[in-house]
Amino acid sequence: MDNIKYLEKYLEKDKLKEGLEKLKQGLPVQYIVGNVNFYGITLKVNENVLIPRFETETLVEKTIKYAKENLKEPYKIIDLGTGSGAIAITLKKHLNSQIDAIDISEKALDIAKENAINNNLIINFYKSNMLENVKDKYDVIISNPPYISKNEKIDDIVKNNEPAIALYADDNGLEYYKKILEKATDHLNKPGLIAFEIGMTQAKKIKDIASKYFKQTNIKVEKDLTGKDRYIFILNK
Repeated sequence: MDNIKYLEKYLEKDKLKEGLEKLKQGLPVQYIVGNVNFYGITLKVNENVLIPRFETETLVEKTIKYAKENLKEPYKIIDLGTGSGAIAITLKKHLNSQIDAIDISEKALDIAKENAINNNLIINFYKSNMLENVKDKYDVIISNPPYISKNEKIDDIVKNNEPAIALYADDNGLEYYKKILEKATDHLNKPGLIAFEIGMTQAKKIKDIASKYFKQTNIKVEKDLTGKDRYIFILNK
């Protein structure tokens, strides 16, 4: 469905003209409509959260599969950098689980809390910079962290509208993987799973970082629907 048809479908007639004008100005159609469909779930989005994408749907799908095959329910899960709450909410709907979801942005947490309420779900949301303020241990640590290098070129519609704090990371995009992995051994149960969405050129470097902290662990790189390296799964057995 193209953007104009998308607006025609989801906006009332009295708001369509304004919506089309915003589209011409370069605003993402999801922000204009105010929501997005993610894994069959309607989620509120605005300029304070990243727009959930199909690559992250696949991250969730694969994580559900890994959890069911390798771990025992009920699962205790933490979603790092939750944004709109897309990952946490979807996992809660599909797994027998207790879920904590954290973000450094209060405005993002407000949206995530609203999305959980709208989907009649109980999820614990709180503010933290990744694992800094976390004390508990989990069966699953999952994250789609900021991973775009600050000198990397991205589409203007993304660069000009979506929150930079959710897009960019220092150290050639590896900053948050390092932050998570250096603390993860203190917060991951055995057996346990770490699930990451990654940039398509980052797999080897992230595997190398993970291998420093998880020396006898199964680390798998998996591809997205376009055949690009997009996910890393660390099975802590």
